[in-house]
Amino acid sequence: MLLGDRAYDSAELRGWLKQRGTKAVVPNRSTRKRPFRFDRTSYKLRHRIENAFCRLKDFRRIATRYDRLARNYLASVCLVAAIVWWVL
Repeated sequence: MLLGDRAYDSAELRGWLKQRGTKAVVPNRSTRKRPFRFDRTSYKLRHRIENAFCRLKDFRRIATRYDRLARNYLASVCLVAAIVWWVL
């Protein structure tokens, strides 16, 4: 599933996701003439993902990406995620 806000509401993106077998959970824009159906309960859980990224970005090293190598950055993200999980 792709959980997104109204900015991701386009027929081209929905078609591409459907070809890949991905379900789009995106609310319709107010200007859409023929609205698509979407799972409202899954959309309401989107804030959990956004909150997790917000907590990770509280750490300056993650937000600014000081590491040159992707493996070092991934290690930093894993370490920060463990700290956030342990503290909260």
